[in-house]
Amino acid sequence: MARIPIAMALISFLFASWPVHADVSGSLTVTDGDTLKMNNGVSIRLNGIDAPESGQNCYENSKAWRCGQSATRALKDRIKGSAISCKEVDRDRYGRIVADCWVGNTNLNAWLVSEGWALAYRRYSMAYVDEEALAKASGKGIWRGEFVKPWDWRRGKRLQQSATAGNGSKAGSGGNQGSGDCNIKGNISRNGAKIYHVPGGRYYSQTQINTSKGERWFCSESEAKSAGWRRSRQ
Repeated sequence: MARIPIAMALISFLFASWPVHADVSGSLTVTDGDTLKMNNGVSIRLNGIDAPESGQNCYENSKAWRCGQSATRALKDRIKGSAISCKEVDRDRYGRIVADCWVGNTNLNAWLVSEGWALAYRRYSMAYVDEEALAKASGKGIWRGEFVKPWDWRRGKRLQQSATAGNGSKAGSGGNQGSGDCNIKGNISRNGAKIYHVPGGRYYSQTQINTSKGERWFCSESEAKSAGWRRSRQ
C-alpha cells in the first residue's frame, strides 16, 4: 500500500444528511485503484467504478504486467498531496463509505475510468459508461491488452496466458488451481465465516475453493483482509 503524506491538507467528507460532516488532516493510504483509507481507519470506496485488484495481472502481447499495481500508482500520483473532498452516497457490506471524490474540480472516479485504470461498475451505477467507452477506444490503461474484469477476477477467473481476445473474454474458471503467486485460498465456512489459508497452513492442502459459492483466490494477505477475509488460526 502506498502512503501519501498530506501536510495540513483538509479532507472534507460531505454527507447527504449534513452539509459538512468533518474536516480531517493527516495521512491517507491508497489501498488499491478504487479504495482510500484515512489514518483514523475510515475506508472510502470510490462510487460507480471498479479497478483491478492490487495483485491482479493484465496482459499485453501475451506478456503479464501488474495492472492492479499500476492503477494504484496512478491514483496515488493523481492525488499527490492535494486536498480531497468526498461526498458519501452509500455504505457497502464491509462498512466502507461509498463516495464520489474530487481533487479540485477533477472527479477522481471519472478520471480513473477515463484513463483506463478502472471500469464503470454497471451493477451499481451507469455514471461512468461514457468515460469507459472513450478509454477503450483510445486503448488507455488496461484497455491496451487483455484483462479479466475485476468483479470476475475476484470470483476466481484468470486469463490464459495465450489469450488474444483483447477484452478479457478468455478467462479460466478459477476452481481449485491458483494462478502464479495468487495461491492464498479464500474459503467460506458453513457458518458463513470468510477465512483465508496460506501455503503451509494446517488446513491449506485440504481446503477446496468453489468460486460459484463466492470463494476465491488471493495474491496477498493484505488483499484478502481488504476483501473481508481473516487468516486461519491454524
